[in-house]
Amino acid sequence: MGALFSATFVRSRVRSILPMVAVAAIAWPLLTGPAQARGPEAIADVAEQVIDAVVNISTKQTVDISKGEMPQLPPGSPFEEFFDEFFKNKRGAPGAPNGNAPTPRRVNSLGSGFIIDPSGYVVTNNHVIADADEVNVILNDGTTLKAQLVGTDKKSDLALLKVTPTKPLKAVKFGDSDKLRLGEWVVAIGNPFSLGGTVTAGIVSARNRDIQSGPYDNYIQTDAAINRGNSGGPLFNLDGDVIGVNTAIISPSGGSIGIGFAVPSKTVVGVIDQLRKYKEVRRGWLGVRIQQVTDEIADSLNIKPARGALIAGIDDKGPAKPAGIEPGDVVVKFDGKDIKEMRDLPKIVAETAVGKDVAVVVIRKGKEETKTVKLGRLDDGEKQAALTPKKDTPEEKPVIKKALGLDLANLSVDLRKKYKIKDKVKGVLITSVEPDSPAAEKRLAAGMVIAEVQQQPVSNAADLQQRIEQLKKDGKKAVVLLVVSPEGDPSFVALSLQ
Repeated sequence: MGALFSATFVRSRVRSILPMVAVAAIAWPLLTGPAQARGPEAIADVAEQVIDAVVNISTKQTVDISKGEMPQLPPGSPFEEFFDEFFKNKRGAPGAPNGNAPTPRRVNSLGSGFIIDPSGYVVTNNHVIADADEVNVILNDGTTLKAQLVGTDKKSDLALLKVTPTKPLKAVKFGDSDKLRLGEWVVAIGNPFSLGGTVTAGIVSARNRDIQSGPYDNYIQTDAAINRGNSGGPLFNLDGDVIGVNTAIISPSGGSIGIGFAVPSKTVVGVIDQLRKYKEVRRGWLGVRIQQVTDEIADSLNIKPARGALIAGIDDKGPAKPAGIEPGDVVVKFDGKDIKEMRDLPKIVAETAVGKDVAVVVIRKGKEETKTVKLGRLDDGEKQAALTPKKDTPEEKPVIKKALGLDLANLSVDLRKKYKIKDKVKGVLITSVEPDSPAAEKRLAAGMVIAEVQQQPVSNAADLQQRIEQLKKDGKKAVVLLVVSPEGDPSFVALSLQ
C-alpha cells in the first residue's frame, strides 16, 4: 500500500524519470492529430511564459525544545522532517553526549507558491506556512520579499500571502479545471530550493479524486512528477493557465511514482476570493447528516437509478429543519445542480453563498418534492452547543421480540441506563444480534435503537415485528431501517427480507 505525503517531502529520483522522458520523446513523432501536436512541443513555451510567476516560500519557526520532547506538529508540516532528524540524533536534548543545555532553535523550511496579482498576492498550501513565525517570498530572480499572511483555509489546505513588490510582478491567471480532460497534458512548476523554477510534465490521470484528506476532496490526479518542496506550486494547462495547486503524492518511499494530486482551480478560486474579501472562508451549511444511497436502499425507497444523498439526521438548529427536510429524504438536486452521489452534496453546499435561498429537490416516498432552504454558515453550525437533555422516559415493561436476526425490546429507563442511551433517542432497542446474520454483516449491535421502519416511526417491539411481517407479505425484497446509536447518531440500513 502506498503512503500519502505532502509534496513538501517528496524526494525526486532523476534516474527513474529520465528513461520515461526519453521513451516519450521517441514515441511522440508516431502520434498524429492537432491535439497531440500541442504536447511536449508546447511545454517549453508554457514554462517560459509563466516561470517568473512561480516563487519559493521560505518559512522560519522558533521552537523551544527545552524538555527534549518531540513537538506536536500538524500533519504535513514542513518542519516535520527537521524534527525527525533532530530528535533521532538527540542533539542538545537532556542527557545528550555533548552535555549542552538545550536552547530554543530557529528552523527553516521551503515550499512553493505563485503570484496571482501584480500587486503582490501569492497562493500556496496552508501546510507550507502553518505555525511559521516568519514567511518570505523569493522570486525567480532571487529577490526576497517579506510576506504577510492574508488568510488560510485548512479544509482545502490553501493559504493567501501578500507582499509589497519593489518592481512590477509577473502574475498568472486561473483556468477552468472543469474543462480538463483525461489524458490532457499538464505542467507542474515549483521553486523548492530558491535556486530557480523546476518544470515537470505529464497528463491528467483522473479527476474528482477523494484521498480522504478533508471534507471537500476533489483532487486532480496527475503523473507529472511533483518533487520535494513543490507543495503550493501551480499546475498549468498548455494555455499557461493555472488549473490546480500541487498538494500531495502517494508513494511508498516518499519519491514520485507518478501519482500526484492538485487542488482544482475551481475550488482554489472560490477559496482565494473569500480570503481576499473576508480573510476567512465562509461556507454554506445545511444542517443535515447524510449517507450513501446504496442499491438496496434505492430499491427499498423506489429510487431508480440509485443516486443522491440520503438524509440520515437533521440538526434541530439547522436550516434544513424549518425548510421541511426530513430524515429519509434523498437529495437529488441542490441549487440546480444534480447530486449524483453522497459526497457531491457537502461540496456544493459549501460553495453556495451563506444566506442564499436555495431550491432543494428531494425524493420522499418515491415522489419528488422541492423545498426552499435559507443556507446558514458552517462555522455557526460547528460551534452550536449540544442539545439540552430531556427528562427520562416513563418506565415501560420490556417486551422481547425477534425479527431480522435481532432480539428487540421496548425501551425502558433501566435499559437506557444499561446501554447509556441518550434521552432524545426514541424507538425499539436491539438487545442482541445473531452471528452471521444480515444484521451482523451490516454491523448492527446491542444498544442500537431502530427508530423507523420503511420511513415510518416505531415505538415498540411488537409494532416493529408486525411491520416486518407485512413487508414480507407484500413481496418486498428488503427493508430500510433508521438505526440510531446510543449517542443519537442516525444512519439508514437496508436488510434483506429473503
